[in-house]
Amino acid sequence: MTDQLVIGGRSLGSRLFIGTGKYSADALIPEIVRKSGSEVITVALRRIDFNSPNGNVIDHIPSGMQLLPNTSGARNAQEAIRIAHLAKAAGCGNWIKIEVISDNKYLLPDGYETIKATEVLAGEGFVVLPYISPDLMVAKKLVEVGAAAVMPLGAPIGSNRGLKTKEMLRILIEEISLPVIVDAGIGKPSDACEAMEMGAAACLLNTAIASADQPALMAEAFGLAVVAGRKAYLAGLGSSHQYASSSSPLTGFLHN
Repeated sequence: MTDQLVIGGRSLGSRLFIGTGKYSADALIPEIVRKSGSEVITVALRRIDFNSPNGNVIDHIPSGMQLLPNTSGARNAQEAIRIAHLAKAAGCGNWIKIEVISDNKYLLPDGYETIKATEVLAGEGFVVLPYISPDLMVAKKLVEVGAAAVMPLGAPIGSNRGLKTKEMLRILIEEISLPVIVDAGIGKPSDACEAMEMGAAACLLNTAIASADQPALMAEAFGLAVVAGRKAYLAGLGSSHQYASSSSPLTGFLHN
């Protein structure tokens, strides 16, 4: 039985989404893609210059990858919508990750402006994946206005701190009908595995791979961790107990 994630009508075999930022060289990206097994890759529109004589990040993304342009730099809905339109006009397709961040200290997303941008772009036919704090009411409203998935943060973006919002993520996974893709803050393969064990549909990460001593090897580790976590979720995790419980009977074997 195949276990496919379907978003915007596209079936994805891999549940690991990766980014393109912070690498020492864009030339590393093809190997990162190959090792991770990822099929979806994010890119900030401001990093793309199709007229550059020296090439740009798009030149290093293997064909067949699903591009997920993001609206990094947008401070309100209007700016996010404009960036989405520019990305589509530049040939990046109709998938868009909405990032609306006006908080310069913690870089937390603005839920209200994100909802506004999502409603407009979903109405125009975009496949919208909004980046949010793990707020149930914001997530429910995004479902109503046509989001294709919701992408709650595990910890502040770029922090590598892991699933600091675990209990809130659990609520979203239980209550939201759309795919829940944990985005931001994942620092270790074990963090990604735990998110998948909880029932997350996928994980998106960038810094944890790009900042590793060996990014390609770390990409492979994350790919394996996401698969392991998904398999554990599908298998059904065993119950936990406060006290010890023997796997085999402790009495009766040596007695008649």
